[in-house]
Amino acid sequence: MKCIVGLGNPGKQYEHTRHNVGFAVIDELSTRLNIPLTQAKLKGVYGMGVVAGQKLLLLKPLTYMNLSGECIRAVLDYYKIALDDLVIIYDDLDLPVGKIRLRQKGSPGGHNGIKSTVTHLGTQVFNRIRIGIDRPEPGVAVPDYVLGSFRLNERQEIETAIVKSADACEAWLIKPFIQVMNEYNQ
Repeated sequence: MKCIVGLGNPGKQYEHTRHNVGFAVIDELSTRLNIPLTQAKLKGVYGMGVVAGQKLLLLKPLTYMNLSGECIRAVLDYYKIALDDLVIIYDDLDLPVGKIRLRQKGSPGGHNGIKSTVTHLGTQVFNRIRIGIDRPEPGVAVPDYVLGSFRLNERQEIETAIVKSADACEAWLIKPFIQVMNEYNQ
């Protein structure tokens, strides 16, 4: 079974914020692949289905961003999912708005959701898709920025990045992650 996790914060007030682009990709995949997120346990909401002959679990942790690793670890353990069969999608301040970058390992880089995940998985080696949200302008605090909405002029780029990230996830269901990485990191 493969598992695709989108990081974000639960609740209406966070729905369209920069920090929730991971959730947005899971919503896109849920609709596209007809896998409704109907299960609510293990500190997350998720759905399961079969795509291209591959069992797939789509997951949104409900622990809030800073504790994402708790849910991810619980789901991986419960369903006996290997780290190689995991992709985590999240926002990244160090990439321009709308740019996506696929990696197989790396440090959390100040991202609290990834810090929690690394702590609970005991490794920095796992597949990930980072979606650029850019840095705030001087004088704007990072927490306020990531919990804020995208500006009007950024929305099209983010929508494109969400679709592209979902495309990469679908490609990963039939190709090795390294190959998908090479295709999407152009």
